Amino acid sequence: MKIAVLHAYPPEPDGLSIQGNLLYHGLRELGAELDVEVMPSHYHPSFEKQWVLEAFAPDIAIGIGSWSYAPNIVFSPQRKGILPIPWFVANGWVANYHKELSELPLVFTTSEWVKDTFKRDGVDVTNYHTLKIGYHPDEIHPIDQQSPEIQKLRAMLGVHPHEKMILTAGGDVTSKGAQEMLRALAEIDKEFKDWKYVMKDSGSECAGEHNEHEERLIDELNLDRGKIIRLQGMYSHGFMSQLLAACDIYAAPSRLEGFGMIQMEAEVCGKPVISINVGGPVDTIVHGQTGFLAEVGETVELKEEWAYDHMGFDADHKIVFDKPKVFAYRASISDLVNYTGQLLTDDNLRLEMGRNAREHTKDKYHYHAVTRECMKLIRQHIH
Repeated sequence: MKIAVLHAYPPEPDGLSIQGNLLYHGLRELGAELDVEVMPSHYHPSFEKQWVLEAFAPDIAIGIGSWSYAPNIVFSPQRKGILPIPWFVANGWVANYHKELSELPLVFTTSEWVKDTFKRDGVDVTNYHTLKIGYHPDEIHPIDQQSPEIQKLRAMLGVHPHEKMILTAGGDVTSKGAQEMLRALAEIDKEFKDWKYVMKDSGSECAGEHNEHEERLIDELNLDRGKIIRLQGMYSHGFMSQLLAACDIYAAPSRLEGFGMIQMEAEVCGKPVISINVGGPVDTIVHGQTGFLAEVGETVELKEEWAYDHMGFDADHKIVFDKPKVFAYRASISDLVNYTGQLLTDDNLRLEMGRNAREHTKDKYHYHAVTRECMKLIRQHIH
């Protein structure tokens, strides 16, 4: 069987690119075992993509992206007589292509929540199956926090030996729940002072706009700015193991999370994770064992939303929903205070959860395991 993997290629240090690249390498390395030939290509239209689809002539094109990528990962392979299998990630709502996406014989989603979002928005998900995202142990792996390079990293961040470091990372930290964590830390700081909070974002224009909200909130909460460290920019994927090794707790009670790659990677690195009890984290974090899942404190619902021409419509227009749609979640602040406080003050609990997290993820999320599951689903559902 010949398979093309359509993703952001050559690989970049972002989630979609890493997701596709790990699948490509898994298929290439296990090719003989799985009886598969594979070739990667960027999903955007290009001469290279045309050559891959026509000269390599794959039987299947697995494309990574959201539903809005359908023209590039679904329709373009179909026009060449190639079966598309999209691997869909999170999106606020599914605005278009419902009929075409309902008729596909197989679709992967990164979590049950993503699948439920498609169902909520009117797509027939009979042929939708969850395929989790993997990790590569050469890039993501535990590192002893007492090693010289990690101690140096903590020192460079301004984290003292007696302090506990909490880390949140993402394209922007607002969507990862940083504001909720700041509110929780303002309460925790009344009783426990020895913490530092590191917020790492991509440094994009979008992230910069969101950062303004955190900056205002820090002032409103009267938090000590010396306890809050902001990192910006695109780091290599491998460096994230170093950053995760430096932290004591990974916290991301995300507002909208279709999987939570960095949360899974934190578990692989032996760190307890604080997240939210909705979306992708429900599939990856075992509450009370590998971390904590805060309950939803509030939701953001919309009665109408703009649909734009880049979503496949003829013109921009507003769509009024039959009933309001949940577009985002906010974690319970009291839960975050409780769970973060426990992990900050109980060294044994924190270390035990970290060990549990490592055991829970090290084999289950290995990219070879994900690749085998991918091919198992294809052979079960494609005839």
